[in-house]
Amino acid sequence: MSDTQATWLTQDAYDRLKGELDELVAERPAIAAKINEAREEGDLKENGGYHAAREEQAQLEGRVRQLQELLRNAKVGDVPTESGVARPGSVLTVRFDGEDEEEKFLLANREEGAHGDMEVYSPNSPLGQALLDAHEGDVCEYDLPNGGKMQVTLIKAEPFQG
Repeated sequence: MSDTQATWLTQDAYDRLKGELDELVAERPAIAAKINEAREEGDLKENGGYHAAREEQAQLEGRVRQLQELLRNAKVGDVPTESGVARPGSVLTVRFDGEDEEEKFLLANREEGAHGDMEVYSPNSPLGQALLDAHEGDVCEYDLPNGGKMQVTLIKAEPFQG
């Protein structure tokens, strides 16, 4: 699996997500019991408890699948220690072509940066792919959703300090 297909996570984030997955899997029997109890109440068409329990089950199963996929494709590692090169786990400062202000964001999976207030861009996003492995001062180009192109200059790349 290449680095761009993998989901980069620190060990802490991996452990946190694995813990969430384990908790959700442990909840499955309780939700199944709720559904069975509600089913025994009779007419399912007008049984609010039954429909609420089914909805809860659907949400739980969706999150379980999301976490399983994320963890299956996870590349666990430490935050990069080198500055100057855009790598997953780096805080990037960039300037978009035609803009005066610089923007700062974390190059990582959204789950990795879920607890911070810093913007997070995935290495798999068009911007992330363009900047991945770029060096400070490099000008990179990526495709916009409208079919146009945008140039961005990597001003600074430094290890994330969580």
